[in-house]
Amino acid sequence: MTVETAATEETGGSDRESRLAALGVLAEQVRELMDAVVLTDVAEDEIARVTEEVAVLTERLRAARRDTPLQPEIAPDGSFRHLGNAVAGDCNPYALPLKAEVTPDGVRAEPTFRPMHEGPPNSVHGGVTAMILDHLFGTAAAAAGRLGMTASLTVRYRRPTPYGRPLVADAAVTRTEGRKTWVDGRIATPDGTVLVEATGLFITPTAWLPASEEVADRV
Repeated sequence: MTVETAATEETGGSDRESRLAALGVLAEQVRELMDAVVLTDVAEDEIARVTEEVAVLTERLRAARRDTPLQPEIAPDGSFRHLGNAVAGDCNPYALPLKAEVTPDGVRAEPTFRPMHEGPPNSVHGGVTAMILDHLFGTAAAAAGRLGMTASLTVRYRRPTPYGRPLVADAAVTRTEGRKTWVDGRIATPDGTVLVEATGLFITPTAWLPASEEVADRV
C-alpha cells in the first residue's frame, strides 16, 4: 500500500503553491476574525453590519468549492503536509496550526492557544488540549515508522492551560508490541510546569504496514 495523497501538480506547480499560500493567509485572517468575535464588545448595530459583510464574503468563497478540505499530500520539498487538517493545517482556520518538529527523542511543538479555545474561564478547553496531544502523538508514532490510528487516549489534567502564552508540547513512543504503539506526552509551560499529560495507544492497520516507513521518512 502507498499513502493516498493529492497530487501537488494538479493545477500546475508554482501557480498552485501561490494559491495555497494565499489560502493560508486567508485562514490566518479568519482566525483573527474568530478571536475578534469572541472578544468583541461593539454595539449591536455594528454587529449586525459586520454579520452582513461576513455573509457576503462567505457567499463569494462558496462560488467555487471542493467536496472536502485539502487532503494529505507530499509538498514540493518532499515533506508530508495536510493543509486541511483541523490541528496542523495552514489552510484550516480551526487549526492553530500546530507545527511539530522531529527530535532525537520524539516530536516537539510550541503551541499558543487563542481566546476562541476557551473552556473554563481564562483557560483552554480540555477537549482542545486533548486534540492537540492526540495529533502530536500520531505524528510521533509516524515519525518512528509506526503509522497508526488512535485506539485510546488517557488524559490527565494537572493545571489550567492558559491561552495567549507560548507553551511547549512533546511526545515520544515508549513501547511497541506487534501493531500496537504506545506514546506518552505532555503540554507544559516553558519552565517545565506540566499542564496536561497523556498516554495514547495507536494501532497500525494491517493494510498500512508497508506505508509506515514511507511516511516516517517524510514527517
